[in-house]
Amino acid sequence: MHIRHISHPRNPLTAFATKALAAASAIAMMFTAAACGQSNDTSDTGALKKVTFMLYWTPDTNHIGIYVAKHQGWFENAGIDIDIVPVAQAGGEQAVNNGQADFALTTLTNVSTYAIKGAKLKEVMQVQQKPSAIWCSLASNTAIKSPKDFDGKTFATFGSNESDAVVRRMIQTDGGKGEFDKVTVGTSTFQTLSSGKADFGGFYSTWEGVQADMEGPALTCFAEPDYGVPGNADSIGIITSDKLIESDPALVKKFVAVAQKGYQFAYEHPDEASEMLVEEAPDANLETDFVKKSMRFIVDGQYWGDPAKIEDGSFTLGTVDFSGTQAYFDFLAQEDAYSDADGKTVHTAPQSKDLATNEFLSEG
Repeated sequence: MHIRHISHPRNPLTAFATKALAAASAIAMMFTAAACGQSNDTSDTGALKKVTFMLYWTPDTNHIGIYVAKHQGWFENAGIDIDIVPVAQAGGEQAVNNGQADFALTTLTNVSTYAIKGAKLKEVMQVQQKPSAIWCSLASNTAIKSPKDFDGKTFATFGSNESDAVVRRMIQTDGGKGEFDKVTVGTSTFQTLSSGKADFGGFYSTWEGVQADMEGPALTCFAEPDYGVPGNADSIGIITSDKLIESDPALVKKFVAVAQKGYQFAYEHPDEASEMLVEEAPDANLETDFVKKSMRFIVDGQYWGDPAKIEDGSFTLGTVDFSGTQAYFDFLAQEDAYSDADGKTVHTAPQSKDLATNEFLSEG
């Protein structure tokens, strides 16, 4: 849904751009590779099971638990030879559905979108427990003081009905009409705004928001929950296929347990985990100070859950927020943001309970 991801000015890939490409090709490609089977098949590397994990965008702090677990050797200790691979052009959701990857990072919202088109996916661990999306203009654009001022302005978008629905609701909640122009982002949203081609766009507070705070440009931003968007749109977590769950539930259980351990470590030791991410993903050109600040922002904002409740065992890191995600799905259905494989609007919201499970989580 939201514009994602600028890990560094030299690497302007966005997850939303990836999702837009995926949506464009979903009808033609959804099941073309279905006969390929799961990527791990029956092949082992020595005593290890080969498992492919696909990124959602370029490496960042939302992937950090996987990189920490790899760095610490926890996957290997669990009998897993993990291969972390770049996101495919059509998206990790399609790759997992078609058996080209075993696991991927995405959101439960994306799973709901693909499920309507026929994919058989499940989120097996939800890392992020509350929204982090922010909708921003350059601070130098003094004409925008609140979302109602987006009315009549130009939105830097990748063309999603979902993002249109969110922006429209925010504007209307703030007393505006919800009418705006759009321009397709070519490289990065920062550049599109700075060039004057658009007036506002979507970012994530945990990444681009941190970047803007450290490096500029200064932004004026507004959060979805403050302006009438219900639930949690940013249910970032790990998905796999129904097929792998049916064929090898023990592997899914082991993978999730190791991932939980990695994210738990990162939540408790954000600076050390940040250094591990930078070391494990050298091609991403991540700056250590930036990654550390992003992780501290996540911890301070309790984006992965209340650390005190995790410590005392009353909340398990990775738990799926069924009510929050369902509230958001219902909103999208109400706004006619869902469509099936034929492009026909779907008015009935998918059910989060059918698209995610906590059965593979290990309790504290």
